[in-house]
Amino acid sequence: MNPRTGRFAACAAPAAHDKYEFEKMIYPIVIYGNETLRKPSEPIAPDYPELKKLIEDMFLTLSEASGVGLAAPQIGKNIRLFIVDCTPWGDEEPACKDYKRAFINPEIYAASDETGLFNEGCLSLPGLYEEVRRPVAVRMRYLDENFVAHDEEFDGLRARVIQHEYDHLDGKVFTDHLSPLRRSLLKSKLLAFAKGKYRCSYKAR
Repeated sequence: MNPRTGRFAACAAPAAHDKYEFEKMIYPIVIYGNETLRKPSEPIAPDYPELKKLIEDMFLTLSEASGVGLAAPQIGKNIRLFIVDCTPWGDEEPACKDYKRAFINPEIYAASDETGLFNEGCLSLPGLYEEVRRPVAVRMRYLDENFVAHDEEFDGLRARVIQHEYDHLDGKVFTDHLSPLRRSLLKSKLLAFAKGKYRCSYKAR
C-alpha cells in the first residue's frame, strides 16, 4: 500500500478528484443474508476507478474490524478483489509476519490432496465459528494492485485465509463447507443474521 501525500499550489483551489483522493473511508461490512454475498463477482479491468484508493480503504476497514481478510463482496462490491493481512499470526507462523497483500482477479488452479481443519470465523457472520476442512496448500494466479501478474503457491495459514476470501468471490461463505447436518443445526443462527439479529463491534449493514 502506498500512502498518499501531496500539497496544493498556493492560491489554487483543489480539484474535486484531488479532494476525493485524500478522503479515507471505513466501509460497513455486509452481513450474511445480503444477496451480494451470494453473487459471483466480475473481473476487474485496469481502468477500474480509484482502485488503489479502494484497496487502501479496504485495509483500513479490515483493521477497524480486527480481521485478517476482506473480500470486495463483503463491502457490497461484486468485483474479484480481496485483501489479506496475516500479521496477527506472525508469531505463530513466520511466513505471516508483515504479510499484507491485495489480490485482483485471482484464480486458484491447484490444491493439495492433504487437507486440514481450522476454526474459521467471518466478519460477515459475526460471532459464528466452525471447524472447516480445506486443502493445506494452493497454487494461485493473480494480479497485484499495480496489475503485475503473479503465480504463487501458498500454504499454512496464508493458504487458509486466501481460500476463505476467494470463496467470497464465487458467492460462497465458510458454512458452505460444513456437513449438511451441521448446516441444519446452524439454520436458526443463519436466519437470525438475515433478519438483522446480530452483534458486532464494527460497522455493518
